[in-house]
Amino acid sequence: MKNASNSFLFTSESVTEGHPDKVCDQIADAVLDAILAKEIELANQGYVAPDGAAANPRAARVACEVLVTKGLVVLGGELRTEVYVDIAQVARQVISDIGYNNPELGFDAKTCGILNAIQDQSPDISQAVDLSQEAKRQADGLNQEAKAGSDSEQVAKPASSPNQQAKPGSEQNDQSDADYDRIGAGDQGMVFGYATNETTTFMPMPIFLAHRLAERLAVVRKDLTLPYLRPDGKTQVGVRYENGKPVQVEKILISSQSEEGISIDQQLKPDLIREVIGPVMQQWNVNWQGAEILINPSGCFEKGGPAADTGLTGRKIIVDTYGGLGRHGGGSFSGKDATKVDRSAAYAMRWVAKNIVAAGLAERCEIQVAYAIGMARPFSMMVDSFGTGTVSDDTLRAAVEEVFDLRPAAIIDRLDLVRPIYRQTAVYGHFGRELPHFTWEKTDRVDQLIAAVAALT
Repeated sequence: MKNASNSFLFTSESVTEGHPDKVCDQIADAVLDAILAKEIELANQGYVAPDGAAANPRAARVACEVLVTKGLVVLGGELRTEVYVDIAQVARQVISDIGYNNPELGFDAKTCGILNAIQDQSPDISQAVDLSQEAKRQADGLNQEAKAGSDSEQVAKPASSPNQQAKPGSEQNDQSDADYDRIGAGDQGMVFGYATNETTTFMPMPIFLAHRLAERLAVVRKDLTLPYLRPDGKTQVGVRYENGKPVQVEKILISSQSEEGISIDQQLKPDLIREVIGPVMQQWNVNWQGAEILINPSGCFEKGGPAADTGLTGRKIIVDTYGGLGRHGGGSFSGKDATKVDRSAAYAMRWVAKNIVAAGLAERCEIQVAYAIGMARPFSMMVDSFGTGTVSDDTLRAAVEEVFDLRPAAIIDRLDLVRPIYRQTAVYGHFGRELPHFTWEKTDRVDQLIAAVAALT
């Protein structure tokens, strides 16, 4: 949007929890949560495995993919865990919670087939993550020193190189700086974080409103305000921007599955305007007067969910993030533990960008960070304030490096990501919801960023 015209219409979409792709994302994250919850329980009980290893939730690895189609759920991926989880029961519970618990819907939690093809994690991947290349090089160096006759104290307690020392203002927790260097990124890749001051949650308005409409669809379905609605649905919001600022909602589209015989013009459209669109726009004080409203433009939408369309994890990555107004590195989130930087680093980049904008250092900000598999320290980092920064982007980048530790283990520690919190992220957006467990939405680095920028200028 650097060269955007003075006036343009930008549209983003969201989907409901009954959308086939989102059914998959929720199952995958429920599997992750179930494993983490049991790992934490074992650790609290002091469990020790037959090989003598104590239970350690941080050592669990999850990469779960899900496919759903008419009458069938297929799970694949890789795990490393000490616990047993009834994965089929986890999947059935998610499907039931969504509302697919009636055979008439063509997809029923009680009767659908479930095929579990999850396998053990590859040792090639686990060795790269468990001990980063930096830690291996350091260990090799110590071995060489030992052979050369270095004293035992030097071997037992190596000094960190200057660029490995904790910086003033950077976060520290119960792990040491060397500990953070031990864990390598679970894969290569780049991720983006984005924030803008156009909404109170520092999210782009189109995706924020599309999510709220999708959420409201589920509320009025489940509380029986509109009992004829069914789980599957989509929303889309077109917002008019002038000089880079949102000024009005011009287009609203809702496609919602319903039971048979519901008139779109006589019942569905007026009901959705009254019970879904109106309350959301009023709650967020949004101007939508004169907006064009489309309801089920395809006509009949009675057959939906996995009975009508096959779903797959990771196919709603733009819905999950910024609705197209921020860039995306391509990696999906759901079903992945926090060692996968596709997820944890994307959360961290949202945290960084949001704190920059909340600090008043830019009106809009996008951060890119890249990693190499098995390496702890970022491969590269970029800050783009789209010309809205109070200081140069280079200064912002230097301030970020001063305040935030972006090694995977540090991100996991600071954002407290070894917790069963992920199923709730899998629908209605991973960003922009200021819920207690969404630690990446905190603006707790504002003062440190301001101080770092002041020291640099």
